[in-house]
Amino acid sequence: MTSATTSRARGHALPFAHDALTHVELTHIEKRVENWIRFGHEAQEQILDRRRRVFSFRPGSVFAFVRWAANDFGTIASRIDIPRAVAPGEPCQTVPFIRPGGEILLRVAGWPKVEQVLRHIDAVEEAGIDACAVSPDHWRHVGNRLNANEQPRPYTMARHRAWLRRQEIVP
Repeated sequence: MTSATTSRARGHALPFAHDALTHVELTHIEKRVENWIRFGHEAQEQILDRRRRVFSFRPGSVFAFVRWAANDFGTIASRIDIPRAVAPGEPCQTVPFIRPGGEILLRVAGWPKVEQVLRHIDAVEEAGIDACAVSPDHWRHVGNRLNANEQPRPYTMARHRAWLRRQEIVP
């Protein structure tokens, strides 16, 4: 175990665990474990070792966190979560590798559905929209539709403009 893992096993938090940021631990072990951020504007990055790093996000930030794991026989887990980072004391749901957790906007498991979400994110970005700025309701819609085996509606520039105008009116 590394010193960071040892201290967590003993119940000690990492040095940055008590600030206002949401921390996401990313791991990359070739062909075994790959956790990565698909989109998001990190406030800081800390390299723990050559396989692990921590990205930190400010409260209110939206990001996509992809987790994939395999063994000798192939993929055993693939997930994508799109959470909103929360402020200290704000209620949140727990997500593995995210401290303290976040407001879950989308949670999908299984490679076919994860792949659909990744394609949906690509389409949003191809439309010239920052995926971080998409309406949280849209990410909920995408997750709910995919989990019901239905096709989500595309996120258009017109929808995005309506979302931005709503933000101007309702703080």
